[in-house]
Amino acid sequence: MSLVAIVGRPNVGKSTLFNRLVGQRKAIVDATAGTTRDRHYGKTDWNGREFSVIDTGGYTVNSEDIFEDEIRRQVLLAIDEADVILFLVEVSTGITDLDALMADILRRSNKKVFLVCNKVDNNDQLYSSHEFYALGLGDPYCISSMSGSGTGDLMDAILEALPEDPAADENDDLPRITIVGRPNVGKSSLTNALLGEERNIVTSIAGTTRDSIHTRYNKFGMDFYLVDTAGMRKKGKTMEDLEFYSVMRSIRAIENSDVCILMLDAQQGLESQDLNIHNLIVRNRKGCVIVVNKWDLIEKGNNTMKEWTEFLKKKLAPFNDIPIIFTSVLNKQRILDVLQTAMRVHQSRKRRIATSELNEFLLPLIENYPPPATKGKYIKIKYVTQLPTPTPQFAFFVNLPQYIREPYRRFLENNMRERWDFSGVPMQIYFRQK
Repeated sequence: MSLVAIVGRPNVGKSTLFNRLVGQRKAIVDATAGTTRDRHYGKTDWNGREFSVIDTGGYTVNSEDIFEDEIRRQVLLAIDEADVILFLVEVSTGITDLDALMADILRRSNKKVFLVCNKVDNNDQLYSSHEFYALGLGDPYCISSMSGSGTGDLMDAILEALPEDPAADENDDLPRITIVGRPNVGKSSLTNALLGEERNIVTSIAGTTRDSIHTRYNKFGMDFYLVDTAGMRKKGKTMEDLEFYSVMRSIRAIENSDVCILMLDAQQGLESQDLNIHNLIVRNRKGCVIVVNKWDLIEKGNNTMKEWTEFLKKKLAPFNDIPIIFTSVLNKQRILDVLQTAMRVHQSRKRRIATSELNEFLLPLIENYPPPATKGKYIKIKYVTQLPTPTPQFAFFVNLPQYIREPYRRFLENNMRERWDFSGVPMQIYFRQK
């Protein structure tokens, strides 16, 4: 997925523009210069094309801000990483020394740069924007990030400048299986064990892997791309510049994958960051397999595996129909099961069910267990069909879709999962007016 970075000196409205592009208030906006220190990232789409956006701290020199050097380094890394750069200036203050310094850096970057003149709220300010031609970055795009004025034309220009999606350039349709998790849970060790070679560097230091590493796997009748990613910490712990972009690449690897292997550390158990990664997988509608590593280091009783499975399913609810495999990568215990299960989930994710088969199974079930009547109105489900989408999505045509509640939706989903083995695959059910 392509990347767009928003850069500029402090207090020109970068975070406001970022929030508008991603459609959420993810970045703190305040009149105090230097409010943004860390980079924020989000995903947006325009005319059916998705891309990632990064908001950076204000670029400054010789200020009293103790974070100045760190912020400046982050900005330069963002410029290096991005496909397209939005250079924000403020119309009312004109060209400042920092704007000129920043423009000089951008001209030498060999990246596609859009000069964006912000806070243009009336025609008088529109005429004032002409002085920014002196920066040598072409025509300024006049916008108001607060009201959204002018942002549509800017987004059109961004789309034209973005490179083709790398995922679309793959020379074949092989599945992409991505290994994700917190730092130091054994992702690179699992990759090396599966490939049978020391493909990735492995140390006991968390954060050794910094890039998403793609490898073609073609053994035992299976053929796919295996992707090892950097560990994903909580945002507050992502302090190092390189690590921020490692996490960004991990997120983009999830977005471009078919199935994600979520690795847990048996010694540390399930932590909140594991749940965050699981939610990211579900939101992107990717298949999921959970691998509990370092199982050899756990003291076991008669029912330890069963207790762990019940605990994990309870924590992962409502989407807890996920295969769980307990391994020791170091001892190569059950590691082939991980791949076989991931490929089975991939096949389930692609499964198409004929409308006749769906109705043959579901309509008698619905007749025996109809949706409860609401406000004296009886709900009748007429028929069901699978939608022509890349992932399993189903439409139930109903006389009164607004009265069907969540427990009944889960009842239908659970029966469908059991009947057609959608284990590990997020499923969407829609109720539509007949």
